[in-house]
Amino acid sequence: MKTKLILLAAITLLLGACQSSEPRNEQQEEKKVKIYMIGDSTMANKEANRRPETGWGMVFNEFFNAKVTVDNHAVNGRSSKSFIGEGRWKEVYDQLQPGDYLFIQFGHNDQKFKSPDRYTNPFTTYRANLERYVREAREKGAVPILLSSIVRRNFNEYGCLIDTHSDYPLVTRLVADAMDVPFIDLQRLTEFRVTELGPDESKQLYNWLEPGENENYPQGVQDDTHLNDKGAHEIAQMVIDELKKQHILESYIK
Repeated sequence: MKTKLILLAAITLLLGACQSSEPRNEQQEEKKVKIYMIGDSTMANKEANRRPETGWGMVFNEFFNAKVTVDNHAVNGRSSKSFIGEGRWKEVYDQLQPGDYLFIQFGHNDQKFKSPDRYTNPFTTYRANLERYVREAREKGAVPILLSSIVRRNFNEYGCLIDTHSDYPLVTRLVADAMDVPFIDLQRLTEFRVTELGPDESKQLYNWLEPGENENYPQGVQDDTHLNDKGAHEIAQMVIDELKKQHILESYIK
C-alpha cells in the first residue's frame, strides 16, 4: 500500500510539472485594453497645420505597451455639452465594450457664456453631463476616469498664477466622489508645475513661438492655453504617475 501511495504521488508531481511547462493559453495572457478619450483641445489630436500645438492625448499611447490601444476623440473647442450635442458622445458610446476605459476631461469651453451651444453652469448642466458620461460608460461595462482641466498660463503682473477655471474642477471632483470614480486632478498638478517654472520658464510647455520660428505661425504665437510637444509629454506623464498611484492599468504601463 505504501508503495502505491509513493507511486501515485510521483505521477501527480510529474503531471503537474508537465502542465506548468506548457505555454500560457490566450485566456491566461494579459488581455488587450482600449482607452477612449473625450475632451477638448488640451487633449485633442492636431492637424499638421496646427503643429507644434499638441494635445496630451496625442502622445498618451507612447506610455503603454502594445496591449493598449488609445482612441482619442477629444476635439478642439468642445465642451461637455457640445460634445453630446454634435453626436460625438454617441459615436464613442456605441463603440464602448466591457473592460474599456473612458478618460473624461472637459471644462475649458464649458465656460464660454457667449456660446450657448457650449456653455454650462458648473453646478447644474456641467455636473449633469459628467454624471451622464459616467453612468452611460458603466452601462456598457467600461471604466470611467474623470480629470480636471490643465491650467492656463495666466500670471499677473506680480508673477502669481491666477486661476481661470472657476468651479469646474471642483465639480469634477464632486462628481468623482459622489459616483466613486477614479479622479486625476490635473488642475492641481499643472498649477504646481507652472508655478514652479514661473512666468518665463513656463512658456516652454505652451505653444509660444517667435515670429518666423515656425511656418504654421509666421507672425509667431503667444498661446497660454494649448500645449506644445514638451508640455503634452509632461502632462501625459502626470496622468501616468497618477494611474500608478491609484493602481490603474499598472501592468500595461512601460
